[in-house]
Amino acid sequence: MDFFAALPALPNYHAIATMSLTVVALYLFSREGLPLELSALGLLAVMTTGFALFPYHEFEPTLLFYGFANEALIAVCALMVLGQGLVRTGGLEPVGRLLGKLWGRAPRLSFLAVLVVAATLSAFVNNTPVVVLLLPILISVCIRSGSSPAAVLMPMGFATLVGGMATTIGTSTNLLVVSVAADLGLEPFGMFDFVAPAAIAASVGTVYLWLIAPRLLPDRKMELVDGSPRLFEARLLLPDESLACGKSLADVVALTGGEMRVMRIRRGETFITPLPDVVLRPGDRLRVRDTPQKLKAFEEDLKAVLYSGEQRVDDEHPLSAENQTLAEIAVVPGSSLDRENLAFTRFLDRYQLAVLALHRAGKDIWKPSEDIHQVTLQAGDVLLVQGSREQVAKTKQSTELVVLDGSIELPSSDKAYTALFILCVVVVLAATGVLPIAISAMAGVCLMLLTRCLDMGAAIRAISPSVYFIVVASLALGTALQVTGATAFITDVFLVVTAGMGPTAVLSALMLLLAILTNVISNNAAAVIGTPIAVGIASSLQLPAEPFVLAVLFGANMSFATPMAYKTNLLVMSAGNYTFAEFVKVGVPLTLLMWLTLTWVLSGMYF
Repeated sequence: MDFFAALPALPNYHAIATMSLTVVALYLFSREGLPLELSALGLLAVMTTGFALFPYHEFEPTLLFYGFANEALIAVCALMVLGQGLVRTGGLEPVGRLLGKLWGRAPRLSFLAVLVVAATLSAFVNNTPVVVLLLPILISVCIRSGSSPAAVLMPMGFATLVGGMATTIGTSTNLLVVSVAADLGLEPFGMFDFVAPAAIAASVGTVYLWLIAPRLLPDRKMELVDGSPRLFEARLLLPDESLACGKSLADVVALTGGEMRVMRIRRGETFITPLPDVVLRPGDRLRVRDTPQKLKAFEEDLKAVLYSGEQRVDDEHPLSAENQTLAEIAVVPGSSLDRENLAFTRFLDRYQLAVLALHRAGKDIWKPSEDIHQVTLQAGDVLLVQGSREQVAKTKQSTELVVLDGSIELPSSDKAYTALFILCVVVVLAATGVLPIAISAMAGVCLMLLTRCLDMGAAIRAISPSVYFIVVASLALGTALQVTGATAFITDVFLVVTAGMGPTAVLSALMLLLAILTNVISNNAAAVIGTPIAVGIASSLQLPAEPFVLAVLFGANMSFATPMAYKTNLLVMSAGNYTFAEFVKVGVPLTLLMWLTLTWVLSGMYF
C-alpha cells in the first residue's frame, strides 16, 4: 500500500498520450515484418500532427523536426559513409591478410588476435565494415583447418559490439547519448573520456568470447544451406514434327507453362534475338538454361530433341555442367542489392551468376508462387548462386557482396591507403578537439568523394535508411517526453521502484533495463529515451550525472541476446547459419558479464 501511495500523481494528458505513443513505437520497432523507417516516419507524423491539433502551452510542433539537423545524426551518417569508403577501397585489407597468415601458425592465439583487432577497429569505425572484412577470412581459415566457422563468427561479431563502446564515435548510440546529454546541460564527453571502463569490460568480454563462447556453439561445418538443383545449359533442336514449329516464341513459352527462358535462337549459322514475336522454324536450336527435370519436361512438351553441346541427352549421356560451381554470397549493408531485388539490379547481367535460392537467417525466403528475381533483399541475406569458377572469383573483388567460401581474396584498390589516411585524419582531428566529429567526418566524406574513393551513389547507399529515420524519430520522441513532463514522471516512478537502494544498485538497475530494451527495440531509441531519465535520476539523488549517462550508453550497446538487436548480428547469423536460441545461449551470459563488470567499474570510479 505504501508503494502505491509513494507513486507520483499522473501527469497531464499530453504526457500520458506521449508515453502511450512511446509504448506503441517501441512495439512497432520490435516488429520484424515492418520496416523500421516506415514506423519511424509514422511516429513522427503522428506526433507533429497531434501537437498541431492539440497544442501544448507554447510548444511549437515543428521543433520535432530538429532531429533532421541534429549534429549527432550528421556525424552518424558521415561515419557510415567513411566506413563504406574503407570497404569499397579495401582499406582494411592489409589487416585481414596479416590475420589470415597468422592463423595457420597459431590458430588459438590468432583467434584472440582477431577478437582484439575487431574490438579495436570498431572503436573508431562503424562495425559493419569490420564484420564484412573478417567474415570471409574466418570462414576461409576454418575450412582450411577443418574447424567449425560457427564457433568463431558469432564471437567475432560480438567483439565488434564490445569494442564499439569505447569511444564517442564507436557506434551511433554513443554519439546520440553524448549529444542528448550535452543538450541537457552536461559537460560534453571527449572521445576517450569513458575508454577506461569500456576497456576493462571489453577485456572481460573478450576472454569470454575467446575461451567460453566457442564451447557453447555447435561444431557446424560450412555447408551449402540449400539443396537446390544446379542449372544446366542445353539446346533444344526443333525437328519437323515439333509442336513449336510455325508458332511465335511467346506461344511456345506458353506451351511450357510459361517456365521456359530462351537465351538465344540459332538458325543455320546466324543468331536471332529471342523476341516474343519471332516465329520458330524446323531446325532452329533454342539455347535454354534450367534444372535437368525442367529441361526434359520442355523436350517432351515441345516434342523437341535435347542436346548438351553436340551430344544428345539421354540416360547414357546425362547433362553435365562443366566449370560450374555453387557458392554462397551474403548481401552487405550499403550494397546496391540492399532493399532491392535481383531484377532491378540486373544481377545476372552484372555478375553472370544464376541465383538458385535465397535465405534469410537460415530460412528460405523464396516462395514458390513468386519469381525469385522479384524478392526484395536486405543486408545479411544469403544467395545460393551457380556460375563459372572465374565469375565467382571475380565476384570476390566486389565490395557489395561477401563470398562465403574457403579462399581469402579481399578487395583492394589503389585508393585503399588514401581512404585509410582520410579516416585517420578525421579521428585525430576529433580526438584532439581541433574539430567536432560532425565537421571532421563531413570533411572526410568530401575528401573521399573528391579523391574517387567513393562515388556519390555508393555514399548515398552507405547511409542506412532505418538508422537515419530511427534517430530522427527517437530525438523527436525524446523531446516530446521532456517537454510534456513525461520524462520527469518516468524518473519519479523509477526512483520509487528503486527506493532504499544505494547509488550502485540504482545505476545497475538502469543499465540492466537499457540492456533489455536494446535487444527488443532499436538501440538508438532506447538511448535517446534513457538519457534524460538518467540525468533526472542523478539530479533527484543529488549525484553526478556522468555515471548514470554512461550506464545508459553501455546498456544500450549490449545488443547481444537477439539476432535482430543489431544489423551485423543478422549478417553473422546468415553466414554462420545460427538459430535464435544460439544467440540467446551465447548473448545472455555476455550481457550479464558486461553488466556486472561495468556496474563494478562505474561504481568504483564515481561512488
